[in-house]
Amino acid sequence: MSSAPQDPARPSDNVSPTTPAPDAPATEKVTSPEAAPKEGVERGDARASDTTHTDNLPQRGLPTETVDSPMVADTQALRTRQGMWGTGSGDTSGYGGMVRHVEMPTNSERPYGGWFDAVADRMEALVPGFSAGRTIVDRDEITFFVRPEKIIELARALRDDAELRFEMCPSVSGVHYPFSEGEELHVVYHLLSVTHNRRIRVELALPEGADGHPHCPSLVSVYPHVDWHERETWDMFGVIFDGHPALTRILMPDDWEGHPQRKDYPLGGVDVEYKGAVVPPPSERRSYS
Repeated sequence: MSSAPQDPARPSDNVSPTTPAPDAPATEKVTSPEAAPKEGVERGDARASDTTHTDNLPQRGLPTETVDSPMVADTQALRTRQGMWGTGSGDTSGYGGMVRHVEMPTNSERPYGGWFDAVADRMEALVPGFSAGRTIVDRDEITFFVRPEKIIELARALRDDAELRFEMCPSVSGVHYPFSEGEELHVVYHLLSVTHNRRIRVELALPEGADGHPHCPSLVSVYPHVDWHERETWDMFGVIFDGHPALTRILMPDDWEGHPQRKDYPLGGVDVEYKGAVVPPPSERRSYS
């Protein structure tokens, strides 16, 4: 007896419940290299609803408006590192053959893209001459390099102006670039605008100084909550924040010598207090036959 004709719009009755319907989007992973679409090429059977577009989605730290093709900073080579721990470390893990170029992004050109230009224009209008001559847009983030003598005036404008309104400074960090002559120590203030849902970085490039302790003005008078952050930056990097109410160590003992996160700080041979033990230098920690 012949069966009734199958309705083309209705799936067959003998289709397994685990078999997707003809119009269901594919969910299995592509494991064969030949089956995977090439980069930049869409599958021939892909529908418009299958493709996820994230152009209009808000990104972390950015407002809901899209940053339109911001300029990507070029890089400036500082030096070349060889091996995981430098040359002559006695490493036998295979990482000794690594070659890594240490690069610093250079100045980005206008337009920066999105709201970056509006913020930069407003900062220049409120505090003329604040810039140290470098603004970097990289990975959809913007960093303004600021002259140290302008940092307090600029911070007040960033906090109080209605068009800027960067009310918070969640973090202060230090960076040591020993091969960047004349600006070896950097202080980075991370600013957040809750009003406008925006984040920027304000960075100061400081010379190491004759005594190895660069100076910059403290922002405690503008953002009181950076008190401990600046103390930690002093403790770890040796940056002196002029005007800080109590610039003392916060992690290391008060009588500790040196600043552990600087790249010229010795990795071993430091007495471990509280236990009386000694951490040997890296070259003496392991022996190879």
